[in-house]
Amino acid sequence: MGENATISLRNRLTNVAARVVLGGAMLVPYERRVRLVGWIFSRLVAPVAGWQTRIRDNLRHVLPELSHAERERIVRNVPNNVGRTLIEIYSGEEFIARIKDAPLVGPGVAALEAAKTSDKPLVLMTAHIGNYDAVRGSLARQGLEMAALYKEMTTAAFNTHYVKAISVIATPVFPTNSKGIPGLVRHLRDGGTIGIVADVGSRKSPILSFFGQDARTPLSAAEWALKFDATVIPVYGVRNADGLTFELFVDTPIAPGTPEDMMQRYNDSVEALVRENLDQWFWIHRRWKGT
Repeated sequence: MGENATISLRNRLTNVAARVVLGGAMLVPYERRVRLVGWIFSRLVAPVAGWQTRIRDNLRHVLPELSHAERERIVRNVPNNVGRTLIEIYSGEEFIARIKDAPLVGPGVAALEAAKTSDKPLVLMTAHIGNYDAVRGSLARQGLEMAALYKEMTTAAFNTHYVKAISVIATPVFPTNSKGIPGLVRHLRDGGTIGIVADVGSRKSPILSFFGQDARTPLSAAEWALKFDATVIPVYGVRNADGLTFELFVDTPIAPGTPEDMMQRYNDSVEALVRENLDQWFWIHRRWKGT
Protein backbone atom coordinates (compact mmCIF):
# COMPACT_ATOMS: atom_id res chain seq x y z
CA MET A 1 0.00 0.00 0.00
CA GLY A 2 1.44 3.41 -0.99
CA GLU A 3 1.93 6.34 1.39
CA ASN A 4 -1.05 8.30 0.03
CA ALA A 5 -3.30 5.26 0.32
CA THR A 6 -2.10 4.71 3.90
CA ILE A 7 -2.88 8.32 4.81
CA SER A 8 -6.28 8.09 3.10
CA LEU A 9 -7.09 4.92 5.04
CA ARG A 10 -5.97 6.51 8.31
CA ASN A 11 -8.13 9.54 7.63
CA ARG A 12 -11.16 7.38 6.89
CA LEU A 13 -10.62 5.36 10.06
CA THR A 14 -10.21 8.55 12.06
CA ASN A 15 -13.48 9.87 10.70
CA VAL A 16 -15.28 6.61 11.53
CA ALA A 17 -13.86 6.59 15.06
CA ALA A 18 -14.84 10.23 15.60
CA ARG A 19 -18.34 9.64 14.30
CA VAL A 20 -18.76 6.61 16.58
CA VAL A 21 -17.59 8.51 19.69
CA LEU A 22 -19.55 11.66 18.91
CA GLY A 23 -22.64 9.81 17.71
CA GLY A 24 -22.66 7.55 20.76
CA ALA A 25 -22.17 10.48 23.10
CA MET A 26 -25.11 12.32 21.58
CA LEU A 27 -27.38 9.54 22.89
CA VAL A 28 -26.43 10.49 26.45
CA PRO A 29 -28.12 13.40 28.31
CA TYR A 30 -26.21 16.66 27.87
CA GLU A 31 -24.42 17.05 31.20
CA ARG A 32 -23.36 13.40 31.33
CA ARG A 33 -22.35 13.65 27.66
CA VAL A 34 -19.98 16.56 28.25
CA ARG A 35 -18.38 14.89 31.25
CA LEU A 36 -18.11 11.56 29.41
CA VAL A 37 -16.34 12.92 26.33
CA GLY A 38 -14.05 14.98 28.56
CA TRP A 39 -13.08 11.76 30.37
CA ILE A 40 -12.58 9.87 27.09
CA PHE A 41 -10.24 12.55 25.77
CA SER A 42 -8.31 12.79 29.03
CA ARG A 43 -7.91 9.07 29.67
CA LEU A 44 -7.96 7.51 26.19
CA VAL A 45 -7.41 10.01 23.37
CA ALA A 46 -4.60 12.04 24.96
CA PRO A 47 -2.24 9.09 25.62
CA VAL A 48 -2.75 7.64 22.14
CA ALA A 49 -2.37 11.03 20.39
CA GLY A 50 0.76 11.94 22.33
CA TRP A 51 -0.86 15.01 23.85
CA GLN A 52 0.46 14.32 27.34
CA THR A 53 4.06 14.59 26.17
CA ARG A 54 3.31 17.78 24.24
CA ILE A 55 1.62 19.39 27.24
CA ARG A 56 4.49 18.47 29.56
CA ASP A 57 7.06 19.80 27.09
CA ASN A 58 5.22 23.11 26.66
CA LEU A 59 4.80 23.54 30.41
CA ARG A 60 8.46 22.81 31.08
CA HIS A 61 9.39 25.28 28.33
CA VAL A 62 7.49 28.28 29.74
CA LEU A 63 6.58 27.36 33.34
CA PRO A 64 9.47 25.27 34.66
CA GLU A 65 8.67 26.38 38.21
CA LEU A 66 5.45 24.34 38.34
CA SER A 67 5.45 21.47 40.81
CA HIS A 68 5.16 17.94 39.47
CA ALA A 69 1.68 17.60 40.98
CA GLU A 70 0.43 20.81 39.38
CA ARG A 71 1.92 19.92 36.00
CA GLU A 72 0.26 16.49 36.05
CA ARG A 73 -3.06 18.05 37.05
CA ILE A 74 -2.87 20.24 33.96
CA VAL A 75 -1.85 17.24 31.83
CA ARG A 76 -5.06 15.48 32.92
CA ASN A 77 -7.38 18.46 32.70
CA VAL A 78 -6.38 20.02 29.38
CA PRO A 79 -7.52 17.06 27.22
CA ASN A 80 -10.69 16.92 29.32
CA ASN A 81 -11.45 20.52 28.37
CA VAL A 82 -10.65 19.79 24.70
CA GLY A 83 -13.08 16.87 24.70
CA ARG A 84 -15.78 18.92 26.39
CA THR A 85 -15.28 21.69 23.85
CA LEU A 86 -15.69 19.32 20.90
CA ILE A 87 -18.86 17.64 22.13
CA GLU A 88 -20.33 21.01 23.15
CA ILE A 89 -19.83 22.25 19.60
CA TYR A 90 -21.63 19.16 18.31
CA SER A 91 -24.46 19.58 20.82
CA GLY A 92 -25.99 22.53 18.97
CA GLU A 93 -29.04 23.99 20.65
CA GLU A 94 -28.31 22.26 23.97
CA PHE A 95 -24.95 24.03 24.09
CA ILE A 96 -26.49 27.31 22.98
CA ALA A 97 -29.02 27.13 25.80
CA ARG A 98 -26.14 27.22 28.29
CA ILE A 99 -24.18 30.04 26.68
CA LYS A 100 -26.75 32.43 25.22
CA ASP A 101 -26.99 34.42 28.45
CA ALA A 102 -23.38 34.01 29.56
CA PRO A 103 -22.43 37.02 31.72
CA LEU A 104 -19.96 39.57 30.39
CA VAL A 105 -17.16 40.41 32.83
CA GLY A 106 -13.88 42.30 32.62
CA PRO A 107 -12.57 45.80 31.89
CA GLY A 108 -13.74 45.84 28.26
CA VAL A 109 -17.47 45.23 28.82
CA ALA A 110 -18.50 48.86 28.32
CA ALA A 111 -16.47 49.06 25.10
CA LEU A 112 -18.09 45.90 23.77
CA GLU A 113 -21.57 47.15 24.60
CA ALA A 114 -20.80 50.41 22.79
CA ALA A 115 -19.44 48.50 19.80
CA LYS A 116 -22.73 46.60 19.44
CA THR A 117 -24.53 49.82 18.49
CA SER A 118 -21.70 51.33 16.44
CA ASP A 119 -21.44 51.30 12.66
CA LYS A 120 -17.71 50.79 12.98
CA PRO A 121 -16.26 47.37 12.00
CA LEU A 122 -15.32 45.17 14.97
CA VAL A 123 -12.59 42.56 15.40
CA LEU A 124 -13.12 40.28 18.39
CA MET A 125 -9.96 38.35 19.21
CA THR A 126 -10.29 35.18 21.22
CA ALA A 127 -8.08 32.19 22.04
CA HIS A 128 -8.11 28.44 22.60
CA ILE A 129 -9.15 28.72 26.22
CA GLY A 130 -12.30 27.31 27.78
CA ASN A 131 -14.54 27.04 24.72
CA TYR A 132 -13.78 29.61 22.03
CA ASP A 133 -17.16 29.00 20.35
CA ALA A 134 -18.94 30.09 23.53
CA VAL A 135 -18.00 33.64 22.48
CA ARG A 136 -19.45 33.32 19.00
CA GLY A 137 -22.59 31.51 20.07
CA SER A 138 -23.37 33.76 23.01
CA LEU A 139 -22.77 37.11 21.33
CA ALA A 140 -24.75 36.02 18.25
CA ARG A 141 -27.76 35.47 20.55
CA GLN A 142 -27.15 38.90 22.04
CA GLY A 143 -27.57 40.51 18.63
CA LEU A 144 -23.95 40.67 17.46
CA GLU A 145 -23.58 38.69 14.24
CA MET A 146 -20.01 37.49 13.96
CA ALA A 147 -18.22 35.94 11.00
CA ALA A 148 -15.44 33.47 11.75
CA LEU A 149 -12.84 31.26 10.13
CA TYR A 150 -12.51 27.52 10.53
CA LYS A 151 -9.69 25.17 9.63
CA GLU A 152 -10.80 22.55 7.14
CA MET A 153 -10.45 18.97 8.32
CA THR A 154 -8.20 16.64 6.34
CA THR A 155 -11.03 14.14 5.95
CA ALA A 156 -13.80 15.45 3.69
CA ALA A 157 -16.56 13.47 5.44
CA PHE A 158 -15.47 14.71 8.87
CA ASN A 159 -15.22 18.28 7.54
CA THR A 160 -18.80 18.13 6.26
CA HIS A 161 -20.35 17.29 9.62
CA TYR A 162 -17.96 19.61 11.47
CA VAL A 163 -19.00 22.61 9.35
CA LYS A 164 -22.63 21.69 9.88
CA ALA A 165 -22.09 21.64 13.64
CA ILE A 166 -20.30 24.99 13.87
CA SER A 167 -22.87 26.59 11.58
CA VAL A 168 -25.61 25.78 14.10
CA ILE A 169 -23.74 27.84 16.70
CA ALA A 170 -23.53 30.92 14.47
CA THR A 171 -22.95 32.00 10.88
CA PRO A 172 -21.33 33.01 8.63
CA VAL A 173 -18.24 30.81 8.76
CA PHE A 174 -15.45 30.77 6.19
CA PRO A 175 -12.69 28.21 5.57
CA THR A 176 -9.07 29.31 5.96
CA ASN A 177 -8.31 29.13 2.25
CA SER A 178 -8.00 31.43 -0.77
CA LYS A 179 -11.78 31.66 -1.09
CA GLY A 180 -12.78 31.84 2.56
CA ILE A 181 -10.41 34.49 3.87
CA PRO A 182 -11.47 37.14 1.30
CA GLY A 183 -15.07 36.49 2.33
CA LEU A 184 -14.23 37.16 5.97
CA VAL A 185 -12.37 40.34 5.05
CA ARG A 186 -15.30 41.59 2.98
CA HIS A 187 -17.59 41.03 5.96
CA LEU A 188 -15.33 43.26 8.06
CA ARG A 189 -14.92 45.86 5.29
CA ASP A 190 -18.68 46.17 5.03
CA GLY A 191 -18.93 47.15 8.70
CA GLY A 192 -19.41 43.69 10.17
CA THR A 193 -17.91 41.85 13.12
CA ILE A 194 -15.35 39.07 12.81
CA GLY A 195 -14.00 36.69 15.41
CA ILE A 196 -10.37 35.59 15.20
CA VAL A 197 -8.59 32.87 17.16
CA ALA A 198 -4.99 34.04 16.91
CA ASP A 199 -3.06 32.08 19.57
CA VAL A 200 -1.58 29.72 16.98
CA GLY A 201 1.85 29.47 15.45
CA SER A 202 2.65 30.04 11.79
CA ARG A 203 6.03 29.52 10.16
CA LYS A 204 5.56 32.65 8.05
CA SER A 205 4.63 34.91 10.97
CA PRO A 206 7.02 37.19 12.88
CA ILE A 207 8.36 36.20 16.27
CA LEU A 208 6.71 37.94 19.22
CA SER A 209 6.72 37.02 22.91
CA PHE A 210 4.31 34.69 24.71
CA PHE A 211 5.06 33.61 28.28
CA GLY A 212 8.46 35.25 27.83
CA GLN A 213 9.43 32.93 24.97
CA ASP A 214 9.64 33.34 21.19
CA ALA A 215 6.26 32.62 19.58
CA ARG A 216 5.41 33.16 15.94
CA THR A 217 2.21 35.19 15.88
CA PRO A 218 0.09 36.00 12.81
CA LEU A 219 -0.51 39.72 12.23
CA SER A 220 -3.54 39.40 9.93
CA ALA A 221 -6.18 40.44 12.47
CA ALA A 222 -4.34 43.64 13.37
CA GLU A 223 -3.59 44.44 9.74
CA TRP A 224 -7.25 44.06 8.78
CA ALA A 225 -8.34 46.17 11.74
CA LEU A 226 -5.98 48.98 10.76
CA LYS A 227 -7.00 48.82 7.10
CA PHE A 228 -10.71 49.17 7.86
CA ASP A 229 -10.48 51.30 11.02
CA ALA A 230 -12.03 48.53 13.13
CA THR A 231 -12.29 48.40 16.91
CA VAL A 232 -10.29 45.47 18.38
CA ILE A 233 -11.46 43.83 21.60
CA PRO A 234 -10.16 40.58 23.16
CA VAL A 235 -12.96 38.35 24.52
CA TYR A 236 -12.75 34.80 25.82
CA GLY A 237 -15.20 32.02 26.76
CA VAL A 238 -13.95 30.91 30.19
CA ARG A 239 -15.36 27.68 31.62
CA ASN A 240 -16.89 27.98 35.07
CA ALA A 241 -16.05 25.67 37.96
CA ASP A 242 -19.11 23.52 37.21
CA GLY A 243 -17.44 22.52 33.92
CA LEU A 244 -20.64 23.17 31.97
CA THR A 245 -21.32 26.91 31.90
CA PHE A 246 -19.26 29.94 30.90
CA GLU A 247 -18.61 33.60 31.41
CA LEU A 248 -17.26 35.87 28.69
CA PHE A 249 -14.18 37.74 29.85
CA VAL A 250 -13.87 40.98 27.87
CA ASP A 251 -10.44 42.58 28.10
CA THR A 252 -9.42 46.17 27.44
CA PRO A 253 -9.66 47.13 23.74
CA ILE A 254 -6.39 47.08 21.81
CA ALA A 255 -5.60 50.57 20.58
CA PRO A 256 -4.27 51.12 17.04
CA GLY A 257 -0.51 50.83 16.61
CA THR A 258 1.83 48.77 14.51
CA PRO A 259 0.49 45.27 13.78
CA GLU A 260 3.36 43.84 15.86
CA ASP A 261 2.53 46.04 18.86
CA MET A 262 -1.17 45.20 18.63
CA MET A 263 -0.59 41.46 18.44
CA GLN A 264 1.92 41.60 21.29
CA ARG A 265 -0.80 43.21 23.42
CA TYR A 266 -3.11 40.40 22.36
CA ASN A 267 -0.48 37.82 23.38
CA ASP A 268 -0.12 39.56 26.74
CA SER A 269 -3.90 39.52 27.22
CA VAL A 270 -4.09 35.79 26.48
CA GLU A 271 -1.13 35.02 28.74
CA ALA A 272 -2.65 36.88 31.69
CA LEU A 273 -5.89 34.92 31.38
CA VAL A 274 -4.14 31.58 30.83
CA ARG A 275 -2.09 32.10 34.00
CA GLU A 276 -5.38 32.34 35.89
CA ASN A 277 -6.81 29.25 34.13
CA LEU A 278 -3.84 27.03 33.33
CA ASP A 279 -5.86 23.88 32.70
CA GLN A 280 -8.26 25.54 30.24
CA TRP A 281 -5.78 26.57 27.54
CA PHE A 282 -4.99 24.15 24.70
CA TRP A 283 -1.39 23.30 25.67
CA ILE A 284 -1.43 20.62 22.95
CA HIS A 285 -0.51 23.22 20.31
CA ARG A 286 3.04 23.82 19.04
CA ARG A 287 2.88 27.46 20.10
CA TRP A 288 6.57 28.21 20.65
CA LYS A 289 9.54 28.34 18.33
CA GLY A 290 11.56 25.19 18.87
CA THR A 291 8.93 23.16 20.77
